[in-house]
Amino acid sequence: MRAGLCVALVLFLGIPLGGASARAAASLAEASQRRADPASESLVARAFDAVYSLDHDEAVALFRRAIAADPKDSAAYRGLAATTWLNLVFRRGAATVDHYLGGVRRPRIDLKRPPPELAAMFHDNLDRALQLAEQRERINPRDVDARYDVGAAMGLLASYTATVDGQVMTAFKAARRAYTEHEEVLKLDPKRQSAALVVGTYRYAISTLGTTARWMAYLAGFGGGKERGLQMIEQAAADEGEAQTDARYALIILYNRERRYNDALRVLEQLQRRYPRNRLLWLEAGATALRAGKAADAERSLDEGIARLQRDARPRMFGEESLWFYKRGAARVVLRKTESAHADLQRALHGDVQEWIRARSHVELGKLASLAGNRPAARAEYDRALEIFKIANDPGGERDARTLRASLPVR
Repeated sequence: MRAGLCVALVLFLGIPLGGASARAAASLAEASQRRADPASESLVARAFDAVYSLDHDEAVALFRRAIAADPKDSAAYRGLAATTWLNLVFRRGAATVDHYLGGVRRPRIDLKRPPPELAAMFHDNLDRALQLAEQRERINPRDVDARYDVGAAMGLLASYTATVDGQVMTAFKAARRAYTEHEEVLKLDPKRQSAALVVGTYRYAISTLGTTARWMAYLAGFGGGKERGLQMIEQAAADEGEAQTDARYALIILYNRERRYNDALRVLEQLQRRYPRNRLLWLEAGATALRAGKAADAERSLDEGIARLQRDARPRMFGEESLWFYKRGAARVVLRKTESAHADLQRALHGDVQEWIRARSHVELGKLASLAGNRPAARAEYDRALEIFKIANDPGGERDARTLRASLPVR
């Protein structure tokens, strides 16, 4: 199991599809089922819908209104903290499934510190959410909602610590408590399938670690079991509870990892119908279809997504436009639409672009040159890609570039 996926799964997946990261498994949309104030409950539900639709500013406003309606609503504070975290992930451009499949490794150092006001906003709201939930848990340790809220808050803290602060090992303390709390929720109320998402996510992740790391995780209190873990996440996705959307986001990553691409596409279709304003769902559908070898389907999905992007005036993820055109260019290379593929890949190289996208775009340009019989140009593109891969921290892409370069005839 590669580091990127390990962090993503063990520390709540940090799912980024449209801000949920893209979403974090069990840190978003986990509103308590028995809330004191109906107005707050309604506002929180609307706020999470806004988050999943990429309407982050609207979500923040709705969470603030929910807090005003019920200052003791732990879920509202946690939702505001989660939206702040997702905005930070979005700004960094780490909001695609690619970041959680192991190919693109996020650096552990040289992470830019978040703006102080956003860091404070996250911690202040999460601290308040945890304080309220722990107060209820102390009064009644068998309060299922209180335990659920504590676990959700600790899971969100683990995700932030790993993805924003870059302190993966520090995050495990919070992650372990999140797992323990939600495991207890399932003991107290086996029908609370929302908690199965958290427990299942950890079980899946732990089972894929190496032997030593897996035993260390067991000693730390985590359970394992890959098939059981995936089954629990599927149960949460099928349940019409508060974590259904998060579970579906989690399944997109896991189905891609398991190469169950048709299943991933089915889940993406469900999310597209529910959140049609989330353009990134079309990006992920195109990327998944491309992994499945369905280049024509990938191109159609990316065509629609790019059209949505061009009509969308809302903020974009860092490097988002380059990513769209790189993906469509890659699909068109497979389809041998050489002119349009070349145009897309050249466009992917301009503007704000992440280094791994730049490097992979050069790999695709190398493929185009090879198809045209221009071996010197292909070799030059692969060499350029390999230079960029040195700083892109993308071992999967680098391996592909070396293989392609080596396959070129010497003469």
